[in-house]
Amino acid sequence: MSDEHRPDEQTPDEQVTDQPLPGAQDEEPTQPLAGWRPTEPEPAPAAQPEGRVYGAADDAVPAHAGPDGPGADDAAAPQDGMLDGPPPHRAPFGEPQAPSQEQQPGAGHEPAAPTVPYPTQGPYPQQPGQPGQPWFGPGPQPRPMYAGPTTVSRKIPLWVWPAVACLALVVGMLGGLAGGAIQDELAARPGTNDNGINGVRTQTAAPLEADNGSVAAVAQALLPSTVQIVAELDGREGGATGSGFVLDREGHVVTNDHVVASAAEDDGPIVVIDHQGQRLEATVVGRSSVYDLAVLAVEGGGKLEPAALGASQVLRVGDPVIAFGAPLGLSQTVTSGIVSALNRPVTTSGQSEDNSSYINAVQTDAAINPGNSGGPLVNLAGEVVGVNSAIATNGGASGEAGNIGVGFAIPIEQVRTTVDQILRTGKAEYPVIGAQVRTGGEPDADGATITEVMPDTPAERAGLEKDDVITAVDDQPVNDGIALIVAIRTHLPGETVEMSVVRGGEERVVQVELDGKVG
Repeated sequence: MSDEHRPDEQTPDEQVTDQPLPGAQDEEPTQPLAGWRPTEPEPAPAAQPEGRVYGAADDAVPAHAGPDGPGADDAAAPQDGMLDGPPPHRAPFGEPQAPSQEQQPGAGHEPAAPTVPYPTQGPYPQQPGQPGQPWFGPGPQPRPMYAGPTTVSRKIPLWVWPAVACLALVVGMLGGLAGGAIQDELAARPGTNDNGINGVRTQTAAPLEADNGSVAAVAQALLPSTVQIVAELDGREGGATGSGFVLDREGHVVTNDHVVASAAEDDGPIVVIDHQGQRLEATVVGRSSVYDLAVLAVEGGGKLEPAALGASQVLRVGDPVIAFGAPLGLSQTVTSGIVSALNRPVTTSGQSEDNSSYINAVQTDAAINPGNSGGPLVNLAGEVVGVNSAIATNGGASGEAGNIGVGFAIPIEQVRTTVDQILRTGKAEYPVIGAQVRTGGEPDADGATITEVMPDTPAERAGLEKDDVITAVDDQPVNDGIALIVAIRTHLPGETVEMSVVRGGEERVVQVELDGKVG
């Protein structure tokens, strides 16, 4: 070190006088000669504290790297800037120390200068007098204190936040609208079930043996499941009367659409009367004018006894059947007869062709009169095989002539399909091909004649044209337009059927995928 004054050194008045370290000379040491070794061992350096103290006015304790290493020439001279350990008169940072004898008043030393703690903000010690700058002075560098894992900040573009806010707003609005729509839809169709007919508790076992041969036993088993229905008609309370049967233990009742259609459209009252005469209010779950079926939800109807559902496909002409209902308002009426015919195409006129009911009916001679509509047609095992829907008449001024031995019931297979759709969604679909056919009386016709083919429909895609004559659907013969409509409506939307078509005297077979329509 030279005697030249350094700018960063403190003046003698500001310096703290310490006792010279052992082996230090009064004058500045010279550079040791090569190969020189001290005759006496050097004192071991004091234990390094965990932290270091730096002060601009402290005397430096030299760092030893060995006899020949760097810093050997500084052993006897104080260095400015860094302490390798706390000076004798100073405690490590954070530990109080009583003043030593040398530091007592009158011992020849001034009070120690304030100490500066080791900086924890950066990895290197700061050079005295230059805050914020790393110091690479002589001697070993202090070990940086561990400050925990470093988190790397990632800058997010400013446009992200408005986009996120807008997206959240849109999602919230859509969610609110969807929730409101679902709530309105659920409120608009009470009594529905997501699993349809499989989600309600129906009666699966027949109440009687099939060969019991007793109409009385069948009557006793089915009368508790048969109800009378009184509904508003054209604004007149109780103007329509009909019948129905209990479907399940949830209180659903099956009836004809034409019994409750007017009340459903006008939101009029509907009352269900059970076999004990108890009157219960009911609401329409859903209905199909095309199949002339409706499902009611009866308030407090969970105590009603459901009827067992059978199969009409196993019936044979001549099998005995029993009709239940309230003909002419006479509740709990039972009539019996036989199956007169099967797969009889029948239509009941409505306000439009879409509202007209086309039935592939079970024909019976059991007495069916106005008021029997919606009641069950039952086999000798006590199972429902059809829903009484229409009667043939020989005319009359009112158009409501009584029974003449020709009644018609909707097959239970079609009832199952339509009721299942209504229970699921409150609506029912029927299949269509997108073509108009002639339904007028043509007794000598040998098929259904197409009068119009609508564009972009299954009929057009199948290649059907005007004046084509359809003679069969799958294996079922078709004699006229009503028979064609009934044959199509025994299938489901989405199914594919084969149609035998005559065009210009030549017969061909086409595949038609049926479309669906609500009604």
